[in-house]
Amino acid sequence: MNLPNKITVARILLIPVFILFMLADFGMGTISAGGVDLPIEHLIGGVIFIIAALTDWFDGHLARKYNLVTNMGKFLDPLADKLLVSSALIILVEMGFAPSWVVILIISREFAVTGLRLILAGGGEVVAANMLGKIKTTTQLIATIFLLLHNVFFEAVGIPFGTIMLYIALFFTVWSGADYFYKNRRVLLESM
Repeated sequence: MNLPNKITVARILLIPVFILFMLADFGMGTISAGGVDLPIEHLIGGVIFIIAALTDWFDGHLARKYNLVTNMGKFLDPLADKLLVSSALIILVEMGFAPSWVVILIISREFAVTGLRLILAGGGEVVAANMLGKIKTTTQLIATIFLLLHNVFFEAVGIPFGTIMLYIALFFTVWSGADYFYKNRRVLLESM
């Protein structure tokens, strides 16, 4: 297993640790930061999420730069991303920081696009992420980070930044999904 794939596996292994810190109360207390009293467990969970999210960029960069792209990496990397973001979004629903219908739409889009990619791959086509997809991912990560960290820095001034970013992420999630299906409608229709 090459280094990028090891990093991807490490990201997958960080997910249960992230979940544990976000959902368990270890009695560590709170820390006042950026206008919020943030449970230390959530701070640790948020940092783990940020580290895991950064490894996504890092493993992809290494794989492309050193020609270490493998079929295993092509499978594991998007899986790791979807597991990480889906876990965080579901936790945000449980914490009352995200509406369930928004999370359902975001996760549904990810499953639908993954299904379409499988159909395309079966026909020998590989579609790289486009700019809309990258914007979608960036807005999802920003929203998730700020919501996991209780809207730190913005709460003091009364701006629901994390929630605003979540709705922006929803917009780009739906738009990029619709765009992906529209651009690949021929293959989809031919596979029926």
